[in-house]
Parts: sequence; C-alpha cells; structure tokens
Amino acid sequence: MTTVTEDGELTVLRDALGLLKDREQVAVRLLESSAKHSFDPDREIDWDAPVEDGKWFWPPELVSLYDTPMWKRMSEEQRFDLARHEAASLASLGIWFEIILMQLLVRHIYDKSVTSAHVRYALTEIADECRHSMMFARMIQKGNAPTYPVTRLNHNLARVLKTVSTTPGSFACTLLGEEILDWMQRLTFPDERVQTLVRGVTRIHVVEEARHVRYAREELRRQMVTAPRWERELTRISSGEAARVFSIAFVNPQVYTDVGLDRREALAQVKASGHRREVMQSGAKRLTDFLDDIGVLRGVGRRLWRSSGLLA
Repeated sequence: MTTVTEDGELTVLRDALGLLKDREQVAVRLLESSAKHSFDPDREIDWDAPVEDGKWFWPPELVSLYDTPMWKRMSEEQRFDLARHEAASLASLGIWFEIILMQLLVRHIYDKSVTSAHVRYALTEIADECRHSMMFARMIQKGNAPTYPVTRLNHNLARVLKTVSTTPGSFACTLLGEEILDWMQRLTFPDERVQTLVRGVTRIHVVEEARHVRYAREELRRQMVTAPRWERELTRISSGEAARVFSIAFVNPQVYTDVGLDRREALAQVKASGHRREVMQSGAKRLTDFLDDIGVLRGVGRRLWRSSGLLA
C-alpha cells in the first residue's frame, strides 16, 4: 500500500502484521461507525431506577479478592459491598485515565490538518471520552460509593506523561488503559447477575471503545514503523513503566478499609492469588500479543511488563 506523507512523498508502510491501512481511510470508517453507534448516556440509561437488591456492581470473579482465603471468610453482604466499592474504584481510575487520554489526543492532532478525517475522528473520540467520564461519575454516585483517586505520586507522574510523552508512547499507554478494562466490561454487560445500570454503562463503553482501540492500534503501528530508533526504544520503556504503575493502581487499597477488611492482609492475598494473576494476564493478553507483534515488548520494556504481572 502506498501512502502520501505530509511532505507529499509516496511511501509504503509495512510491519510484522502486514501493510498498514491508509490513515484517512481508517478515520472515515471510524467516523461512519461513530455516526451509527454512538450513545448519549443521559438518555440511554435509566438513572432514576432503584438499585436492585441481590445484584452485583461488578462480577464476583473479577473482584480482586475472589477465591482467596479472605474472600471465603467474608459474608455475602461484605462481598457485595467490596464489589460495589471496586466498581467505584475502577470508574474513578477510568475517569483519571480518560482525562489524560483526551489531553494526549489534543497534543497528537495539534500540528495536523484540521480538515482531515484523522483529526475529525480524534475530536469525535474526545467527545466520546467526555461522555464516558460523566457517565462513570454518575455510576459512582448511583452506587453510593466514594471516588477513589490515584496516589498523589501517580497523579503527578501522569501530569509529566501527558506533557512530554512522544506519540507512540501516548498510544501504547492509551491501549494499556483501554484494553484490560474493555476485556472486563465485555464479561460484565451480558452478566444478568450484575446491576442493570452497570450493565448499561459497560455496554455503551464497550461499543464505543472498540473504535478507540482501532484508532490507537492503527496509529501505534504507524508510529512504530516511522519513529526514529530512540523514540521506539523510549516507547518500550515508558509503556513497561506505565504497565507497572497501572497494575498497582488498578484497585485502590482504600476499598478494603472501607468495607472493614485489613488492608495489609487483603493486599498480600491479592498479590498471592493465582486467580487474580490469571484474570489480569487474560485481560492483557490480546494487548500484549499485539505489542509483541509490533516490536514494543523488547529489552528492558519487556522485563518491566513482566514485573507488572500483566505479561505471563
């Protein structure tokens, strides 16, 4: 496939997965999909419906302590309560991440043609993420749970990331935040044990995130082919460090205290849990396979991914 570069030259772009699709053609298809399958959460979800008794806010198998000795000692009420707080923790993490993503997307398109389909789709995605963040905030409130911000250290590290991140690093981190949560939400929205409201939120997010993942994957492939060697190596290291931070921040430890559990014991049991390790690695596998194929999981970066527990 030939593409036209910004200076007017023709070039063929190929990686280990094959020929890259034309950037504008990809964006046009994503814009068409957005026109057909976009949602207004304020209208699509019945926010006034009461919370349903006996239903989970998150599938029990995806709760961090599931199948641990502590989980087996917990009452059913406490398990439901932990799932509710972990759902709020994940929604809080999602809002934090999406605010970062919106800023990274704005930086990405800053120097590009404002009339291109590629920029139009990026702006469409930013609008999607605005709605998602508001939707997650309403879900937290509906569950009568607190918000769970990341640590001040991670908050400030992200401030640096969104200011200085290179383009391939930005899209690698975007996929890290999107694909693991997407895998979990694909298990959540069809699960009739889960609150109808949560199923509605996750269904909307899954449908719209599929486009976001496609956009980020196509652009990361392009960047890993065209970026200079130093930038590719920096992407490998930065994405590995992001994976390490993400795995630690995935569930805020305050949730254990808030449901009356010993935080230190809970963290130790989650760390030792084979089930939890399998859940996280299964959630990341589609992403890590892709990153491996396009050359991101190499050297120091690969070791960092292994230390995160997301790469088997």
